Amino acid sequence: MRFSVLQFPGGNSDQDCVHAVRALGHEAKYVWHKESAITDSDAVLVPGGFSYGDYLRAGAIARFSPIMQALVDYAKSGGLVLGICNGFQILCEAGLLPGALILNRELHFRCEHVFLSVANRETAFTRASSESGIMRVPIAHGEGCYFADEPTLAKMTSGGQILWQYCDQTGALSEGANPNGSVQNIAGVCNEQGNVAGLMPHPERACESVIGSSEGKEIFESMIQTLSEKSQN
Repeated sequence: MRFSVLQFPGGNSDQDCVHAVRALGHEAKYVWHKESAITDSDAVLVPGGFSYGDYLRAGAIARFSPIMQALVDYAKSGGLVLGICNGFQILCEAGLLPGALILNRELHFRCEHVFLSVANRETAFTRASSESGIMRVPIAHGEGCYFADEPTLAKMTSGGQILWQYCDQTGALSEGANPNGSVQNIAGVCNEQGNVAGLMPHPERACESVIGSSEGKEIFESMIQTLSEKSQN
């Protein structure tokens, strides 16, 4: 499968995304933010970092990069898109995902490993999740508190759009396991169509046991399974 990884000024996990995809035996290429088209791609990754220095607010300026119109068109045509950390923020700013990411509850930058519970295991991004449904992956963000109003949350819940939630190592959605104050411990969501998703943790930094965790690869493997089935139909 062929993945495109968008590059913005200030990004810092684009190379991690490319490495993760290639480590799983698939192709990955960079697409600079000034490009106007996304071609020869089975999926697109919008990586983490601090696009444009996070001026104004995280993702607010990147949302207007030339490549974003191509990404919007790609997503609307059914293309598979995953936003990670700053990429999640950018997708929310662009209106491709519901809700918003705001400053962490305690106004501290959090850089540590957390546990995630898979809330919906029947999506293009979660179908290869382990039987336990619990993942250990790193976070690194200062504006990772997910927020959406009650009507939006109700709609997302009924539509299975909440994909990952912060939990403790037993899978309990406790307040202590929530690193940033996100409503309902939400760590990642998808759109109504199920082809665009975003999460604040960094699965691309948890794809090899040599670096402390390989559980993040479940997300990429889910995408690859989905794409493989699609190519066979």
